[in-house]
Amino acid sequence: MSIKVYYDEDADLSYMKGEVVAILGYGNQGRAQALNLRDSGVKIIIGNIKDSYYDQAVKDGFEVYSIGEASKRGTLLCMMIPDEIQKDVYETEIKPHVTKGKMLIFISGYSIRFGFITPSKDVDVVDVFPTTYGEHVRQRYLKNEKAGGFMAVGQDATGKAKQRALSFAKASGFTGGGVFEMTFAQEIEINLMLEQILYPAWMRVIVLTFELMVEAGYPPEVVLHELYMGKDPAAVFTSFSDVGLFKCMKMWSTTAQYGTLTRMPRIIRDDIREIMKEHLREIQSGAFAREWDEEEAKGYPEFKKLQEESLKHPINEVEERLRKLVRK
Repeated sequence: MSIKVYYDEDADLSYMKGEVVAILGYGNQGRAQALNLRDSGVKIIIGNIKDSYYDQAVKDGFEVYSIGEASKRGTLLCMMIPDEIQKDVYETEIKPHVTKGKMLIFISGYSIRFGFITPSKDVDVVDVFPTTYGEHVRQRYLKNEKAGGFMAVGQDATGKAKQRALSFAKASGFTGGGVFEMTFAQEIEINLMLEQILYPAWMRVIVLTFELMVEAGYPPEVVLHELYMGKDPAAVFTSFSDVGLFKCMKMWSTTAQYGTLTRMPRIIRDDIREIMKEHLREIQSGAFAREWDEEEAKGYPEFKKLQEESLKHPINEVEERLRKLVRK
């Protein structure tokens, strides 16, 4: 199965002429993309509740409205609102203004994939998702560095949904590195895989390694410095991307190479795949989406408990001590 990738030359900014892009939610991604789009010559308005993000949008020089009013005025409505509250906000404030010919742009396929939002058939529905978080989206644009993204067309009511989506992606700074075309399901399921399989595994191994080494008598500050605070592991992960997961090992000592290659299957055994498959099935079946929806409806009791527990871990205190010891 071949995959289609679109670049700057495949996108035409003229499709943004006459459009009014309403950024609904001025948070991490919302602010970065709004600033990029404005710098690309696109007409931008902001929709947000009256909070610190609203104040920041005003300070940044945008026309700022309620989410409902911005949805009414905009022709391209960009959903930058957190996944778990999108459904309620869409039904109460956005849906009445999603009229024929408009476009809904999601930066996450979550609400469409799991059926929380079902737009009318007379509007374009696309997913345009950057490959990095908001701060980097803005930094790369300002530095003229190539960035990338993903794109999916869920509905093409106007016959120009892909062209409009690519034009939006180019104005946001994503087509420089390449925009990969996929489906809504593929985009969100792969993203959730990172959040529920890969990142938890990394973080869990870091925590267990820290606890093991401290219990064995090693200085906690030194252990944490080596684990991630010294940023050497970050450089290693960058080399995975720049050189290759295994090819980068040629830059390591032979001792490090041998130790990694021989211990890798012992540390993470192959039977972990069954656990990973279970997590993937929860994503694909919508079980996780239902669980998260129920958690939101209850007021996030489990989420808050886990957050509080994580911030009580000794790692947090060691991080603070270590920051005072390292000169920058």
